[in-house]
Amino acid sequence: MSASCPISLRRIDSNTVRVISIQVALFGTVLIFTQEKIFAFILLFDFAMRVMRLEYITPFGLIARFVLNLSKAVPNLCDESPKRFALYLGFSISLLVVIFFIFGFTTIASIITAILVFCSLLEASFDFCVGCKIYYLLQLSKRLWTK
Repeated sequence: MSASCPISLRRIDSNTVRVISIQVALFGTVLIFTQEKIFAFILLFDFAMRVMRLEYITPFGLIARFVLNLSKAVPNLCDESPKRFALYLGFSISLLVVIFFIFGFTTIASIITAILVFCSLLEASFDFCVGCKIYYLLQLSKRLWTK
């Protein structure tokens, strides 16, 4: 299964995803260095709003759309399904981070946050979506198992 073949009919702007990824990496980095739980809750809130398709109230999404409108960036549409899967992974990771911070496991929370930051930087810098690659591998393995 090729990464370019459409899997769903919904398309999203990968530029928006990349600008949001920059913000996730920034907040994650600040969280690691400050150990302030508020940054973990902001990350979780933003991921939760995007998971529920409430893009109009997600802070990172609003900032991304503002920046892209200001820069007059041409939309770069891509398939939504792999990005949506990556979004669910990001939400799950943020939830884990919040739980670990609440229960005082700050070292584990920081390590998990560092992984989130690394994946976000890959997306923002190189348009390389780790969650999307996992999604494609799962789709490929599902095809192999059903044959």
